[in-house]
Amino acid sequence: MRPQLLLGAVLTLAALLAAGLSLVWTPYDIGALDIAAKLQGPSAAHWLGTDHFGRDIGSMLMAGARTSIAVALVAVGIGITIGVPLGLIAAARSGGWLDEVIMRGNDLIFAFPSLVIAILITAVFGPSALNAILAIGIFNIPVFARVARGGALGLWTLDYIRAARVAGKGTARISAEHILPNIANLLIVQGTIQFSLGILAEAGLSYVGLGAQPPTASWGRMLAEAQTMVTLAPHVALFPGLAIVFTVLGLNLLGDGLRDALDPRSRGRGA
Repeated sequence: MRPQLLLGAVLTLAALLAAGLSLVWTPYDIGALDIAAKLQGPSAAHWLGTDHFGRDIGSMLMAGARTSIAVALVAVGIGITIGVPLGLIAAARSGGWLDEVIMRGNDLIFAFPSLVIAILITAVFGPSALNAILAIGIFNIPVFARVARGGALGLWTLDYIRAARVAGKGTARISAEHILPNIANLLIVQGTIQFSLGILAEAGLSYVGLGAQPPTASWGRMLAEAQTMVTLAPHVALFPGLAIVFTVLGLNLLGDGLRDALDPRSRGRGA
């Protein structure tokens, strides 16, 4: 196994395990306040210290991992569920009016970053984790549509696709049975990349108050609350920042490793 793939898998698995474990157990109750123990440094009782409310930072990070991963995962799911079929339709109708409508719609969404979309949604429905999911998910749709269309375009000219047409298979069936399995590696790699970007986006939205709201734990909000205490208790900001860095790094390394592992040309060069 390639070193970067192994390291990426380990870091990603660690974040997933922390998020999963937080569903049933955390060292301390994240809703319990202990003002007398606020801003304590790492110790035997609190391995990563406590925040300005006396809450255990390790427990908060575990619960925050659950929020960040859930938001990013659902947002990627939205992008794949809507974007991939649109990309396959655009590729099947390449050069036609339907292809033009889909791709110009993608360009329109790309013109508005996820933060701007989140602000628009928040202005109507208010800040929440659900609205963060919608904002990030909407931005993921054109990403997966472009990847699916780009990967599918070249396949439609191949002989086995022509043979499928001669056999009487329709466009939708060819896309599902022949095109989609052959671009799955592209979608998997892009999915890991968008997953990491989704975690960053969720942290950014929570940092500015547009993501998960109290009492839900969030890495981005932990950073926002710690920004005025960096000189007094740097660990309060350090550990959430490191959690974001290592999780995103792990997903990026995993994506790069999967790309190399799934690319026949890369395997050939490695041999």
